[in-house]
Amino acid sequence: MAQVMTASWRTPLPELATSIGVSRGTPRRVGGYRRLRSLEPGPWFNSVTPARYLELYREILDRLDPAEIYDRLIAFGDVPVMLCWEAASDCHSGKTWCHRHLIAQWLEDRLGIEVTEVGYPKLDRSAFLRKAGLPPSDYRDGPACAQNSFR
Repeated sequence: MAQVMTASWRTPLPELATSIGVSRGTPRRVGGYRRLRSLEPGPWFNSVTPARYLELYREILDRLDPAEIYDRLIAFGDVPVMLCWEAASDCHSGKTWCHRHLIAQWLEDRLGIEVTEVGYPKLDRSAFLRKAGLPPSDYRDGPACAQNSFR
């Protein structure tokens, strides 16, 4: 399977990378990126608690077919990189978290692929969630498990 990656909009990307926005907003005066709107969070993205965000975003992922999303990502280019705003260093240290990492975990669990963060091959995606007392994502058992894992 082809490589899929994640990164912040501010991260310099590797050669052959295709920028794919999965955030509701995109950088101003920057072009050359594609968007995958089906992976964007809802309008509630900055107005709910982390626990509620996880529930709402999980509902979005549960409606999607991971194989179809993978195929759409790969169709964009050689190395698709899903982009949004949070810095990987802040996610790794537990200062914040990012929905692109939920997508990465979802793709890994459902498809058995590896999705890495540009510049952080050993990124701790769940540092913030653990600090907040929220269990990390686990999508291996499908929607039934997914709906219960954050409650």
